[in-house]
Amino acid sequence: MLEMLAPSPPSRGPGPQARPERRSAASLSSHWLGLVLEELDYGVLLLNQRGEVLYSNRAARQAMNQGHPLLLQGHLLRTRSPKDGKPFFDALAQAEDEGRRCLLRLGEGAEQANVVVVPLNRDVEQAAVLLVLERRQLCGALAVQWFALRYGLTPAETEVLKALSDGHEPAGVAQQQGVAISTVRTQIQSIRAKSGTPSIRELLRQLAVLPPLMSALYN
Repeated sequence: MLEMLAPSPPSRGPGPQARPERRSAASLSSHWLGLVLEELDYGVLLLNQRGEVLYSNRAARQAMNQGHPLLLQGHLLRTRSPKDGKPFFDALAQAEDEGRRCLLRLGEGAEQANVVVVPLNRDVEQAAVLLVLERRQLCGALAVQWFALRYGLTPAETEVLKALSDGHEPAGVAQQQGVAISTVRTQIQSIRAKSGTPSIRELLRQLAVLPPLMSALYN
């Protein structure tokens, strides 16, 4: 259903010969757009006011399979908790009818998650609503993997970096991995030297701002 997102190519004049070319260009544009959305490490869904899903990328499907407050039932998007139903569908209606954006906080406790609701109702015959799901981890396994490949970290250094990105202090990393604190400090120094970062804080900042791409986990 990505065809509705694809921009129409410029007209090349009347006549039947222009039609196949226009269809081919629109199809190719939709194909490229689908590939782009599948690469993002943010869940993205496109739906209408009734909650019918027109498109969802891989990150969104994974999130909903792992307990996200939103869930997919066939082609319909629903909330796991009944109390989230009204604010969610009110946000969809306001986005589609009034062009209003909003930030929803859905779920309860540790399963809470932010959802950005964006109206896509400009210059189109059929309005739609874009949902962007938050990432569950600021510095997840993907960011660490990219960083480790870029700077040639050893497997042990990569595990230390993963633990640091999860919020553990060096002493906690040492206890978690069953090694001396001096070993962890040496590994951190090596990571910093390879990446040219002056501190652990800067190291984690570099991880946090890496582009959110999916493909490294699947190649």
